[in-house]
Amino acid sequence: MYSKQEPRTNREYPEMDLNYENTHSSFAAENPAEGKAFPEKKLGRLPAMGWNSWNAFGTGNTAALTKQMADCFIQLGLDKLGYKYLVLDDGCYGAERVNGRLTNESVKFPQGFKDLANYIHSKGLKFGMYNDIGTNLCAGSAVGTCGFEDLDAQSYADWDIDFLKVDNCYYLWDNATFSNSENAKYSYAPNIKSMKITNAQDSIIAEYNAVEFGKLAGLRAEKNAEYVTKIGTFDGTNTGTTPVGPRYGELIFNITAPESGQYNLFVEYASGKEEGCGQWLQVAVGKGKNENRFFDDLLPETKDNTSFQQSNAIKIHLEKGENILRLMNHRRQENVLTAYGAMFYGLQKAKPNNDIVLSICEWGKTHPQNWGFKVGDSWRILNDITFCVGSDGNPGKGEWGNPGTQSIASQYNKCVIMDEFAGLTRGWNDPDMMVIGMNGITTTMSKTHMSMWCMMNSPLMLGLDLRRIQIGDELYNIIANKELIALNQDALGIQAKRIWTSTGAQMPDKEYITNNNRYDVLAKPLSDGSVALSLFNLSETENTQKLALAVDFIKEKLGEKVPQLFTQAKSYKVKDLWTNAETSLGEEIIFPPIAPCDSIVLKIIPQF
Repeated sequence: MYSKQEPRTNREYPEMDLNYENTHSSFAAENPAEGKAFPEKKLGRLPAMGWNSWNAFGTGNTAALTKQMADCFIQLGLDKLGYKYLVLDDGCYGAERVNGRLTNESVKFPQGFKDLANYIHSKGLKFGMYNDIGTNLCAGSAVGTCGFEDLDAQSYADWDIDFLKVDNCYYLWDNATFSNSENAKYSYAPNIKSMKITNAQDSIIAEYNAVEFGKLAGLRAEKNAEYVTKIGTFDGTNTGTTPVGPRYGELIFNITAPESGQYNLFVEYASGKEEGCGQWLQVAVGKGKNENRFFDDLLPETKDNTSFQQSNAIKIHLEKGENILRLMNHRRQENVLTAYGAMFYGLQKAKPNNDIVLSICEWGKTHPQNWGFKVGDSWRILNDITFCVGSDGNPGKGEWGNPGTQSIASQYNKCVIMDEFAGLTRGWNDPDMMVIGMNGITTTMSKTHMSMWCMMNSPLMLGLDLRRIQIGDELYNIIANKELIALNQDALGIQAKRIWTSTGAQMPDKEYITNNNRYDVLAKPLSDGSVALSLFNLSETENTQKLALAVDFIKEKLGEKVPQLFTQAKSYKVKDLWTNAETSLGEEIIFPPIAPCDSIVLKIIPQF
């Protein structure tokens, strides 16, 4: 995309042209899931484990509090359990840049970030920080990384960070949370009424009404009586938008060209600046590896989104015979990938072969499950799990079943059907930091919360004030459950698949279910040949029914992911990972009635 405001080009990496006029081919694809991770990205990481300051302290975190959390890591033995990252979230920087560079907030972090990094590293732990791809941070400070990626990356290298969480507020090229809503003009194509194609002699070779002759690809674009609208990508920030399937819409025409050569395309369009109707049009001929883009720019603004006018000629090339002409807008994903890619490559420049974990935090807005694997180690799937963060002395508040994003169940409901997007060669779906230990979350809820995040290979980022727990108490026993952590950190790196739900869904691993009046069964293959099996009661009422599942059912639902040793076993042993009770398995696995918001997690171990 281009901007007349602030041209931004990463000179070291010309493919990262942030003037958006020549997007690198790795970013411009019919489906952003195509392609591979950028060659510099380290593969094979397991989900990150650690602590983030936001849920515990919001913008009130300080160096002193962070050092106390580091001390608690050691005192509680969390480091020995695999928790290692301590991450400063929003509120740690000075309000303005100095000579273009980030600074520490002088009252809360008087000794600077390198001093804090040294302290954390002295404990054998790792240090993380935060920024935003926009102009401002989410809490408002005008120190976002937009346009400063190289400078900021050098600062992070100088401060010796190990983890970087990058948010998505105030982003110039989309209607992000706090940016101008009219920036939707970049994210959607205009409404399209018709198109025509002429040859060099201005003879018309094709002229089609979009509603009558155009074909829709993907799941977003719509036809009404007069024109095609919503050519672009769903906003996935909030609940209700499934992550499964193509998240975009295109308008396609089949064109027969009499000869190979250059032609002129004219589009009858009306532009807008709102979700569903924008101003940016991409024109391509062909699909996939055969795609050739001929236009990728803003069209002149029209009076409103129903005042149609004809575009200037857009020059395209057609081959003799059948051609696929695509009118589209994939900029919502391409722009955000480019922005995160700028920081990724900035870090490579500042510290080649670095081991910094890049945590993408754009809340599922641009469906990062489709592109995040190229640059990131994890990607948030929804907006925040809680908006009621704590402070020093106040634990904040979490919720179990709020229908918005701010609940354990809502985050789980989306993440549970995203198993095919995660893995060692990609990265991890991130349903946000855990709310264990916050007000409103019972011990039972916390136990299930931990079980869910471990089964789903989600990053295990604690969000509570660690001074509130002691070794052996209820909360400690939940976050320190070695058996559950082992599921999350299993070397096979396979997210659990939902194999059954009480709703009767025919495809439980793909159907996005938001009604919490149900219970689910998940199965997770493990590197030792075992399978973890969990039952989650999403309801806030008791499930009074017993459930029986045969081993063959588990094998069938896991398909090619079922461990070979599991299929070869003569019998099975069952271990309850919360009670440590062990039994021999009969013909079926029997789940007993289960309390509200409760869970059972079993390990089905093959015997020979």
